[in-house]
Amino acid sequence: MNSNFVQTLLVGVLSVFIAALLVAVGFLARIVVEGDPVTIETVTTVEVTPTAEAGTPDSADTTPDADLVDFDSGLLDEIIDILEADYVEPDLVDRQLLYEGAINGLFQALGDPHSVYIDPQTYAVSRGDFDGSFEGIGATVSRQDNYVVIVAPIPNTPAERAGGRAGDIILAVDGEDAEGWSVEKAVLRIRGERGTSVDITVRHTDGTEETITIIRDNILVASVDTAPPGGILRDSGGDEVKNIGYIRIRSFTSRTPQELTDLVRQLEDTGEIDALILDVRANPGGLLDETAQTADLFLDDGTILVSVDRTGTEQVYRADRNIVTTLPIAVVQDEFSASGSEVLAAAIQENGRGIVVGSTSFGKGTVNRARDLSNGGAVYVSIARWLTPDRNIIEGRGVIPDIEVTLTADDIEADRDLAVYRAIDALRAMLASSAQGS
Repeated sequence: MNSNFVQTLLVGVLSVFIAALLVAVGFLARIVVEGDPVTIETVTTVEVTPTAEAGTPDSADTTPDADLVDFDSGLLDEIIDILEADYVEPDLVDRQLLYEGAINGLFQALGDPHSVYIDPQTYAVSRGDFDGSFEGIGATVSRQDNYVVIVAPIPNTPAERAGGRAGDIILAVDGEDAEGWSVEKAVLRIRGERGTSVDITVRHTDGTEETITIIRDNILVASVDTAPPGGILRDSGGDEVKNIGYIRIRSFTSRTPQELTDLVRQLEDTGEIDALILDVRANPGGLLDETAQTADLFLDDGTILVSVDRTGTEQVYRADRNIVTTLPIAVVQDEFSASGSEVLAAAIQENGRGIVVGSTSFGKGTVNRARDLSNGGAVYVSIARWLTPDRNIIEGRGVIPDIEVTLTADDIEADRDLAVYRAIDALRAMLASSAQGS
């Protein structure tokens, strides 16, 4: 097992995130890239503890009677035996599924959507998803009708070089009929060690079918890029904006701090940009330490976040003067920006380093840890809550933007990116004010 994966995670809606990664990132594997640690100060406090507002169930209302908690674990087998013997629809009595249902029931009783059970098959696929690389063919996939379909081959990967195309329906893998396969099953069959081959039978969008032999490789997937929506950064008037840099941060993997450092330096080296947009829309989060390191790239002082565990012990993550740019910053977020993206937005906002534009973020302020299970699965357990630099609760609240943007149906129909437009306007105003002051 990759030891990096069991480190602390900051992930928004974990089970949804894993499913999204299978579609958005592709076939997954693992690599460890360590970054420079941020400064962490540990203190003990009794003042800041998880509260009902932070997503903790009210124990006064949910504690069962003492005479009901004496539960023999063998009772579950006894109940399933009775169901197998007596239930009117015997085909529905699948012992494995009932076990998993019972496990999921444990987490549902907690009332915490961030603590979840991950079955062995899904965990085998997802365990390397925060490393920014995987061993496979290099394609993003989704399920359509009764087949798994290639959404797009990743550029310059084995899938693309072998002739894989967007829209290809996967009919078979190594001669095995793939009809009815889930995305997870397809990923498990197609991924594999670098240098090995896999035969994939596909039906192209023109109706032709062929079997493609693909040699697996190590695929690097960037968590950041500089391509704005539409390919060119434009203002509300439709004019190209050349003096403001744009960076999209899709998730926080082990590679994100270095990738982001490289991109910021490349943009600044051009000598053409005077400000920077960081777009974290639909960013579900990622690794805690790497998220803090990312925020540290833009701060020369101050608190990044505060993590409070079950005992009330706090870990205060502070900026460690690893700043890579002093340019004015606007963070663009939406209601799907969760967890790590909220850490970054709040750190920049509350340290006065920049502004936040868009809609209120998701509101996932829980730190989770992956624990391996003996069956090959895992559980994600909420181990702490985190607070913003000003000690605001994020769980269930989100980061409130400085400039709120609400899209209308007409905006969506016309592909108007109002959040980016407002960010550009605000940065221009900041630059003009700074020029007047000097």
